[in-house]
Amino acid sequence: MKVNVEVDCTPEEARRFMGLPDLTPVHEAYVAQLIDTVKNGVGAEALETMMKSWGPMSDAGFKLWQQMIEGMSGRPK
Repeated sequence: MKVNVEVDCTPEEARRFMGLPDLTPVHEAYVAQLIDTVKNGVGAEALETMMKSWGPMSDAGFKLWQQMIEGMSGRPK
């Protein structure tokens, strides 16, 4: 036997029904920070921090990324 149930509701209604938390404030804070970063530009320090936080890389792994990016940009060492 196969039973299909179709529910017509908004994502907000589904979130409340399932008891999931409302992450709207977190999303708004993230978007505001992203917009601020885009407007003010991304500095070298921010890129370095992002690269270090993206993976379990040691300093040697980070230096490898740095060398690869410098090689692609043609920037002298």
